[in-house]
Amino acid sequence: MPIKRALPRELDVPHPDRLNADNPNFEEIMMRHNVSMVLENPGYTDPETGLFVFNAKTLADAGKCCANLCRHCPFKR
Repeated sequence: MPIKRALPRELDVPHPDRLNADNPNFEEIMMRHNVSMVLENPGYTDPETGLFVFNAKTLADAGKCCANLCRHCPFKR
């Protein structure tokens, strides 16, 4: 079982270096992200690329940063 660590930001706040409010799809991305967490899905389909993106809860449950520069990484990296 992964160790639970204190996180530097809330799970509904994206990593500032990987998604900011200036992104033209910010509202859609955050809506999809938040819905995926409410529905307890591991992530959502990115509206820009069509790729699957893990949500912050899924990443936090892993217990540590995977160093893949995830958009919703809840860790400091």
